[in-house]
Amino acid sequence: MPPRPASPGLKLRLVVDGGDWMGPGKADLLEGIAETGSISAAGRRMGMSYKRAWGLVEALNAMFRAPLVRASRGGAGHGGAELTGTGHEVLALYRRMQDKGAAALQEEIAALASLSVIADEK
Repeated sequence: MPPRPASPGLKLRLVVDGGDWMGPGKADLLEGIAETGSISAAGRRMGMSYKRAWGLVEALNAMFRAPLVRASRGGAGHGGAELTGTGHEVLALYRRMQDKGAAALQEEIAALASLSVIADEK
């Protein structure tokens, strides 16, 4: 069973044509790549294998007209990855959507939280 979040919140999953989706995990991976310059380092930070991280990057690159991540091969210390302009734009738009959704639904989230079992544990 996955750990419960520290507090109630909204998880946004954007589903596009064909059933592909972008959610918080993919956004966190993009953010990690931007911060570390590495797909493997970003994946490690999230506790995922290099293969899983690469698979998500390939899925993200296929979802949009232009790739979100540009990777260069080169072995230890020579390769790397970076977000493209489209990658930065997609990540920024997704984060804004998260913020707007959470702000717009703040009352409803609080009301549901007050009715949950978690509220009884506090």
